[in-house]
Amino acid sequence: MDAAPDTRPLSGIRVLDLTRVLAGPHAGRMLCDLGAEVIQVEPPEGDITRTTWPRVNSISSYFAQQNAGKQCVSIDMDHEEGRELVRRLADQCDVVLETFRPGVMDRLGLGYDALRSRNPRIIFASASGYGQTGPWVHRRAYAPVVGAESGFTMAQGDARGGHYANDAHSHADVYTALELGAAVLAALFQRERTGRGDRIDVAMAQTMLYVNEHAHDHLWDDPVPAGVIRSFRPMDYPVLTAANGESVVISGHPAENKTFDFYMMSIGREDLIADERFTDSAGRLEHLNTIFAALDEWASTMPDADAIEVAMSANKLAVGKLRSVHEVCGTEWAADREAVVEVTDRGDGTIRIPNAPWRFAGSDVRTGGSPRYRGEDNRVVLSSLLGIADDELDRLESTGVLTSRLPRR
Repeated sequence: MDAAPDTRPLSGIRVLDLTRVLAGPHAGRMLCDLGAEVIQVEPPEGDITRTTWPRVNSISSYFAQQNAGKQCVSIDMDHEEGRELVRRLADQCDVVLETFRPGVMDRLGLGYDALRSRNPRIIFASASGYGQTGPWVHRRAYAPVVGAESGFTMAQGDARGGHYANDAHSHADVYTALELGAAVLAALFQRERTGRGDRIDVAMAQTMLYVNEHAHDHLWDDPVPAGVIRSFRPMDYPVLTAANGESVVISGHPAENKTFDFYMMSIGREDLIADERFTDSAGRLEHLNTIFAALDEWASTMPDADAIEVAMSANKLAVGKLRSVHEVCGTEWAADREAVVEVTDRGDGTIRIPNAPWRFAGSDVRTGGSPRYRGEDNRVVLSSLLGIADDELDRLESTGVLTSRLPRR
């Protein structure tokens, strides 16, 4: 891309990011990559992800992935002066992101009503476990807890024969970040027409229901015909292993009408298409193990994953090779799409993180910028936006209202 930085879609939008760890920071990263100026406010102890490994030059790769490109200030909101600084920053911003427990921002005098009275155009976006209202409003909630409460963990365990375990990925955080970011974009568009800001309340548990493509099936209480495939059942899609040990996933239920024929034609077992055991979906579901056995036997004779894909693709079946993140990021596809970018490690090297997935014809929306140290931008942000003089900044630092943690050379 050769587009100028000020042509990014959200150029001119300023975001005050009061969040930490993942859900809020990822939403902030989205807005940052789309061109918004994002000011991240950290407490004196900093974002907990700063302490994780891998880490180099006091920069953790986890923190870098979610926060590269943001400005970082560190304000102690236990001080009234600190809270007033946040209010004044909000006066200069279009969006506030927060993920505190419901009620905390109001108690700090930083809630929507307080900020709106000073800045009627403010968009105040909150993400919490169960929302800002309701009987679960004060329950503590993190992604694993919300996954359990929203049916996600149970559905995964049911698909694995009753083996229940927490997933390795924080789905509730990342999905909530996407919904929060989308809501902020809608509110910004609405403000262009109405001139007013808005209050956004996104619940992680509701998000997990919203993104669950099988929720409709779980909520269906009426009878369904015997022998039907409910909601596609992707947990039944085959995982096949070639002779060299490479494995693939094939998209398409082998008991579906037509799809069964595609499988059998791919493996050279057209004779099974006419077999009375497999004449309809009910019969194929009853003898699903036999179908899988035929697929496994055939796959074991194929030299590698590519050979499986060639055979299946000839009959309209999509095939994906099981790869690690490291492997897929080393492919020609990843290089062509710039799927990975390098950001500075604040020393002489770089940290590799995923690039933003969007491509705009007229805007550069790639991930960029550097991961910042806690409080590194205290002075530049507060002097430029609030006009605070150096001697006053010195006083705020001496009283602990402003803090920072910069590395020594």
